[in-house]
Amino acid sequence: MGEFKEANEGGSVGEQDILVPSPLSVSEIGAERWAQAEKVTHNILRIVQPTAVSEDRRRAVIDYVQRLIRGCLGCEVFPYGSVPFKSYLPDGDIDLTAFGGTKFEDALANDMVSILEAEVQNKAAEFVVKDVQLIRAEVKLIKCIVQNIVVDISFNQIGGLCTLCFLEQVDRLIGKDNLFKRSIILIKTWCYYESRILGAHHGLISTYALETLVLFIFHFFHATLDGPLAVLYKFLDYFSKFNWENYCVSLTGLVRISSLPESVVEMPENDGGDLLLSNDFVRYCLDMFSVPSKGGDLNSRTLMPKYLNIIDPLKENNNLGRSVSQGNFFRIRSAISYGARKLESILIQSEDNIEEELYKFFPNTMDRHDSGERPDVQDLSNGFCPAYRAPDFEPSQIQQGKPELNFAQ
Repeated sequence: MGEFKEANEGGSVGEQDILVPSPLSVSEIGAERWAQAEKVTHNILRIVQPTAVSEDRRRAVIDYVQRLIRGCLGCEVFPYGSVPFKSYLPDGDIDLTAFGGTKFEDALANDMVSILEAEVQNKAAEFVVKDVQLIRAEVKLIKCIVQNIVVDISFNQIGGLCTLCFLEQVDRLIGKDNLFKRSIILIKTWCYYESRILGAHHGLISTYALETLVLFIFHFFHATLDGPLAVLYKFLDYFSKFNWENYCVSLTGLVRISSLPESVVEMPENDGGDLLLSNDFVRYCLDMFSVPSKGGDLNSRTLMPKYLNIIDPLKENNNLGRSVSQGNFFRIRSAISYGARKLESILIQSEDNIEEELYKFFPNTMDRHDSGERPDVQDLSNGFCPAYRAPDFEPSQIQQGKPELNFAQ
């Protein structure tokens, strides 16, 4: 990941630079209380994680768009992001990317808009299509709604496919019944429904930036992480104390902003624990999944610091936090600090209150989804279809080492 320099012999950051996290340990909270809290968390995850019905519906929508575009324009369309990674929320969109040559993106985008708009008027269309719009942003994007699911179609985004492959490799390495994916779903749930800090198009955290922050927590603290709630707690505790004004988050450590572009790196305190990702693993992923910058990118060699600086594990000059505005930076920092304090207060309460209080920690999630209704399985003629909810589902039912979750009974 480039040439990094260590700031001192010990390579660790002093308390005067970054507040050293001191989260509650299992021994302080009690093993039984942790187990009870993780059980409640499991129930929360069941109402937001992918289901058999949502998987079928999203696959059908993807297949429909692929056939439509391939048949009319002859170009291939591939899914990437949270849907193939199986970490999407019930309200999550479908990310697709079309490959048709970089020189013809404008013409391809215009043709695709015309095709989708024709489907809006097509009474015999396989699915209901509406609200087609072309967004000419940093990444050209077509947005539409297909059968109540937002679909984003980008162009020639090979980087998105490579990121998907990289995160799959990480999930398989971590194992523990897809703990990485389950933790991402839980943290996305809190960030999206409760704290409202997820969404790059609103100047907030992008999904990939959030996934990189979760990976950072696993990389440095994996030895103490055995359940999604433990990951959420460590995530909130660590980043509520992080010195964003002076450091970038990177899998190599903490990069001093003042050192850029030299990238002086310091190691966070992790009680001497081993790192999750070995040098060989990182080197393999960089060789396999890194995408060169486009030749015309004048800023391709230097990371541009902003307010929330998160270095792309696959491209060290890509700041994944660049979408965050200054005002939203303060909003994000405040939300994470409040979440950390609130969750810690819940965990130290008596066992009698912990179930009720954890559900209260996710009030919007429970209000919106506890009924079992999901917007991504809505039957437009008959209202909502009930989401598949396996009453006896256990994490062991997730197939180990597979890129998809197995929810079949």
